[in-house]
Amino acid sequence: MSEKNEQELPPKTCTIEKLVTNKRDVEKVLAGMKSATRRNGRYADVGEIMVLDDQRFIVEQVYQQTLGELTDEIVAREGYTTVEEYKQSILSSHPGMPWLPEMTVWVHEFQFAAE
Repeated sequence: MSEKNEQELPPKTCTIEKLVTNKRDVEKVLAGMKSATRRNGRYADVGEIMVLDDQRFIVEQVYQQTLGELTDEIVAREGYTTVEEYKQSILSSHPGMPWLPEMTVWVHEFQFAAE
């Protein structure tokens, strides 16, 4: 288990079924281009299974991170090539949302789960 997950996690604020719902994001996950997603709340526990289009994905890590910590390498797991591209995608999906480097989000990392 990762050091990031050794901390006690607070209760979930939503369900895993709502972790990845955007059509473009679902397509990226299914194509193997997306293996992480960031949310304002905690949507899943480590070991929980997310099902997309009858494909199963296991949540491997859940931890907090600030937007200021993002790098191009990190957002590659989100399916983007640069932080700026990721930022513009998020802001277009959430009109009026500020992009603050100190804003904390929950990171959910997952991978394809063999049956």
